[in-house]
Amino acid sequence: MQYRKFTPWLFLIPTLLGLILFRLGPMLAAGLASFTRWSVFSPPEWIGLGNYIELFNSDVFLLILRNTIIFSLLFVPGVMAVALLLAVLVNNRLKGMTFFRGLFYLPVITSVVSIGVIWSWILSPRFGLLYQLVSKFFNVVRLPSFLGDARYALLTLIVVYIWKMAGYFMILFLAGLQNIPEIYYEAATIDGASIWQKFRHITLPLLSPTTFFILIMSLITSLKTFELTYIMTQGGPNYASSTLIFSIYVNAFKHFRMGYASAMSYILFIMVGVVTYLNFKFKDRWVNYSE
Repeated sequence: MQYRKFTPWLFLIPTLLGLILFRLGPMLAAGLASFTRWSVFSPPEWIGLGNYIELFNSDVFLLILRNTIIFSLLFVPGVMAVALLLAVLVNNRLKGMTFFRGLFYLPVITSVVSIGVIWSWILSPRFGLLYQLVSKFFNVVRLPSFLGDARYALLTLIVVYIWKMAGYFMILFLAGLQNIPEIYYEAATIDGASIWQKFRHITLPLLSPTTFFILIMSLITSLKTFELTYIMTQGGPNYASSTLIFSIYVNAFKHFRMGYASAMSYILFIMVGVVTYLNFKFKDRWVNYSE
């Protein structure tokens, strides 16, 4: 009968091995590599905090860090607001509403490469669709280079990322909205509450657990955006749209500075951990789990 005590552990072995070999192992290896000078082509050389000192003395890294923070500060409230608006719009039983739900979700499942190429064409300052429409209807001779101008590149990427991810968070908000009992709205209607009062005093409080989850997920998403940046701007011009995750890729797989890139990845890891911890620490002040 003793074997029954070990049977559950036998079933857990594949998961535990995967966790150790493909998650915890690489994390530990990256942590050790961050204290070395390692170019892949030569053995690692221990330099202690040298990579971290170099990072925080680098104007380029500080600019990239600033871009990452700005990206998160604009992307998170932007995508949450758009997703909530879409969820409210499609949260009814009107005929054909399923079509619009699928339409709003379509960018989430569309190939990232396709999205990057299409948006690059749309925003092209001379031959893009946006230029053709604006020049035809408003007689505008020239548009700014949204992807080639340092003033607009990061903001443009944020808008495209919001467009792509809003459908995903819309589905989560929609699930939360449909979980709110209808009886609350009926009682509020009898009491003469307006649409805004229902939204403010019923929808938002009862939706707060879903909002909290989406806040965490959107924050993590904002700190690991890579594909569209790689396709549309390559982090340019002059690092204006480069974020931490893209810079990690550049330093690791283009410049082969694995130790330096590992130090950047641990800074990103710390940022995600701190933000997530703060959200969980203060969630009791605004998240309402009662119905």
